[in-house]
Amino acid sequence: MAASPAPAAPLAAVVRGTGPGLLLAHGAGGSARDNWGPLLDDLAAHRTVVAPDYPGSGDSPDEPGTRHSLDELADRLVAAADAAGLADFDLAGYSLGAAVAVRIATRHPGRVRSLLLLAGLAGGSQRFRLLADQTVALSAHPALFADHSLTVGFGRSWVDALPAARLAELRAALTAAPVPAGIGWQFGLGADADVRAELAGVGVPTLVVSTTEDDLVAPQQHRALAQGIPGARLAELTSGHLPMVERLPELRKLVLDFLTDTAARA
Repeated sequence: MAASPAPAAPLAAVVRGTGPGLLLAHGAGGSARDNWGPLLDDLAAHRTVVAPDYPGSGDSPDEPGTRHSLDELADRLVAAADAAGLADFDLAGYSLGAAVAVRIATRHPGRVRSLLLLAGLAGGSQRFRLLADQTVALSAHPALFADHSLTVGFGRSWVDALPAARLAELRAALTAAPVPAGIGWQFGLGADADVRAELAGVGVPTLVVSTTEDDLVAPQQHRALAQGIPGARLAELTSGHLPMVERLPELRKLVLDFLTDTAARA
């Protein structure tokens, strides 16, 4: 008789603040602090924030040989919420994390109070599959990866407006930044993920934030999320894929206003 697989190790997570729960799902090649860090202080002032790191990102060790899936990540993020004592929670997902968040909302529907999807993947994009392969290949070449990040990750208007000295500083910082060990499987999962068929089953208040100059996860993907979820509201930011860098004040207001509004209606 085959032995049962060992239970997955708990994910490392940032846990901060007090009040109603807020679970955060980060994007491929990022981490809880990379993607949500600029908002954590504001969110923790109003919520008990639980922001797990996927395997191979942030403080969660990589798990070589493990075949990760949306179901697995959904269950492990909910387990992190359990470990923090959250019976239910608002849920926000960024990029790949948006697909993870949709899967949590449909797989654990009684746990989720509201859903916020930022620059999110819906699935079915051959263009994103090509970009995912390109991103992973370039991640082994720091200088090329930095330029790729600047031209695909950031918005055209934002990059064009950078002073030459600031652009040089940013290129140097991106070249020196370590690449998460899990970048390969995370972008691979993003290329394969497709939650479009389950969007109609999301039954909680939802805000979809579309980054209109996004050259990594195209705005068509964001609109597919908004159009597929009953009653979802779509808000737009003139930004590339990293609004937490490019449009932080506007993003902060959208997120906090949505959380305040959904709490008032609860």
